[in-house]
Amino acid sequence: MYGSEEKLERDPIGHLFDIYVEINRLSKPEEDAIKEKKEELKQAEEKKQDPTELTELEKEISAMEAKSVNEKARQYFKNLETGDKDALATWTRFRDLSIERYEKTYARLNIHFDVYSGESQVEMSRMEHAVEQLRISGLSEDSKGAVIVDLTKSKDKNTKKLGKALVKKTDGSSLYLTRDIGEAVKRYELYHFDKMLYVVSSQQDMHVAQLFKILELMGNNEVAEKCQHVNFGMVQGMSTRRGTVKFLDDILRDVGDHMHEVMKRNEKKYQQVNNPEQTADTLGISAVMVQDMKGKRINDYEFSLERMTSFEGDTGPYLQYAHARLCSITRKANLTAQDLESADLSLLTESHAINLVRALASWPDVVQNTLKTLEPTTVLTYLFKMTHMLSSSYDVLQVVGSELEVKKARMALYEAARQVLNNGMKLLGLNPVERM
Repeated sequence: MYGSEEKLERDPIGHLFDIYVEINRLSKPEEDAIKEKKEELKQAEEKKQDPTELTELEKEISAMEAKSVNEKARQYFKNLETGDKDALATWTRFRDLSIERYEKTYARLNIHFDVYSGESQVEMSRMEHAVEQLRISGLSEDSKGAVIVDLTKSKDKNTKKLGKALVKKTDGSSLYLTRDIGEAVKRYELYHFDKMLYVVSSQQDMHVAQLFKILELMGNNEVAEKCQHVNFGMVQGMSTRRGTVKFLDDILRDVGDHMHEVMKRNEKKYQQVNNPEQTADTLGISAVMVQDMKGKRINDYEFSLERMTSFEGDTGPYLQYAHARLCSITRKANLTAQDLESADLSLLTESHAINLVRALASWPDVVQNTLKTLEPTTVLTYLFKMTHMLSSSYDVLQVVGSELEVKKARMALYEAARQVLNNGMKLLGLNPVERM
């Protein structure tokens, strides 16, 4: 209805996104009208109106659904599942274009995947097998032509809360849950994993909980026990359906341009940076990633270009500045690696130095805690705390101009801090800069 081969060639993801927004805009009034008519039917049933009137309402709803855009989409989806060649060719092309973009964007964020596979690629035979297993085990039941797993019948209170899970629609087509069940078993057979992490937004908490519980009830305890949901909140104000989403590539470009303008304000330092455009891009990426990881995963947050690009407060640019400043001290100190190795650390008697040593010594524990919580903010909170300690130490623990042995000891401490800061940033996927 809205596709353009020319636009698809020029900007595949942007064009597909525009079509998605348009088709949702078109279908919304239809879906609202159907929803309103269903509510009318519900009220009529509660009032126990004439059965003839109820039948007429039901027919009206069926007719509205039959000619709706969403029904056309459902039929097209069914064609995909039944192996229609044209539908599959179109879908394959869109998928390949999407993954090509993913790879480029992820590479900028130091993220690389070995395999790109998804629920859309689960074989029909596996889905049918999953549905059949549920039937044989007595977990599923028929509900107006659809197949459901009624978890409310469980004696366990926590399981009861998971409600009724739909595993097959009335038209016989599958759902996310059906495909996820089949895929979980397939991945265990393929990889024999120790742990499988589902990094899925908190909006899908119920779906993932239903998946894990159904796997367990089906007898796949070994698989279910090794699955874990790593949920996260949303960036507020962004909606794909409404078209208010911002593309990450565009965000990174805008933030990088902003950081470049900030760098230009200090002409002397700007001249010392080898590749200012690349450094600005790195700072921009750091700004975006730190804002995303700063709070607890589950928390929603408002996207703010101004806040994330500030050099004040706990931001990506501040963290990069702290690393660049330590690198600057190293250059000015003009000491060799051998000088630092021979440093007499007993000369570090000031409270600022002792507190910093204690903070550095806790780094391994921070890494272990992060592995347990899977919360990037655990690392970030530590790094910001350490950089604040460093900032307050520079006037007290001066390197340049100090007596040689004291200079070596202090520089050894700062080099240790720089290494830990570097390690922490890299653990989060950031590229530490040496000049900015």
